[in-house]
Amino acid sequence: MEKRGIPNWLQWVLTFVIAIGASLLIRAYVVEFYEVPSGSMLQTIQQGDHLIGEKVSLWTNEPQVGQIVTFNDIKGTGDTLIKRIIAGPGQTVDIKDNAVWVDGKKLDEPYTSAAPTYPLNETWVAGGITYPLTVPEGQVWVMGDNRTDSLDSRYFGPIPISSITSEAIWIYWPPNRWGALK
Repeated sequence: MEKRGIPNWLQWVLTFVIAIGASLLIRAYVVEFYEVPSGSMLQTIQQGDHLIGEKVSLWTNEPQVGQIVTFNDIKGTGDTLIKRIIAGPGQTVDIKDNAVWVDGKKLDEPYTSAAPTYPLNETWVAGGITYPLTVPEGQVWVMGDNRTDSLDSRYFGPIPISSITSEAIWIYWPPNRWGALK
């Protein structure tokens, strides 16, 4: 009696389908890969850097101040943005004396290369953001490290935590910039 197995061509098709399915699941729930299109996070992240965004920790942990996160543009453009969390729910943000203040304390921000921080001109901001501002529950205040060239919470206000898609953890390209993000 001859054993019949799965035809070789069908094994290849099944392997291909399983590999594609696993890849899609990993991208949807575990990690995402990004190319940074702008200089809003200079000097930490360069325009053209390729990053890995980790998603698993967001299932069980709230994002933390200092983390670099990706999120869906709340203006509805469909773009994914990348910024640093500066303040969490209930914290008060103020921008004065060319610096960011959280809960009355001036932030020490070596990642900004000592660039001054300005509130955005009210003509840029729909409805205007007035300072000090207390971040509502369920939201965070995000800013680019390149404060003179970043559309961030100064422009669109706090973002919902639910819009955060990953924590940017690693630069994988170009090779000379390979390493963990801080």
